[in-house]
Amino acid sequence: MYKPEFGYRKWELMMAGFGGTSRGNPRSRGRTRSRTGPDGATLGIVGLVCAIAGFFVLGIVLGPVAVFCGWLAMGRRWNSGSVPAVVAVVLGAIDTVLAIVWPAGAAGPGTGLL
Repeated sequence: MYKPEFGYRKWELMMAGFGGTSRGNPRSRGRTRSRTGPDGATLGIVGLVCAIAGFFVLGIVLGPVAVFCGWLAMGRRWNSGSVPAVVAVVLGAIDTVLAIVWPAGAAGPGTGLL
């Protein structure tokens, strides 16, 4: 029950009942940024799926998409610890290179391509 003689405010008593502390700001600084886009784990998984699918179909499209999603999942930094994001970047780069080199190698000498 709220008793004004103790000097507590009503919201402080309510927050203490839900596992919060009875004093201080209930929100920390790190949690106050807006969450509008997908998080890093989701982008890492999407990039990984695109990279694996790119080995079988549309490697020239899915390879760069995998690299881009992996890079965004790492927070646009190359020293991130997100394993799916790093794997997506590496496999997406291999995907893209293979999609560019494979048609040139498949043509061979004397087949008319270049």
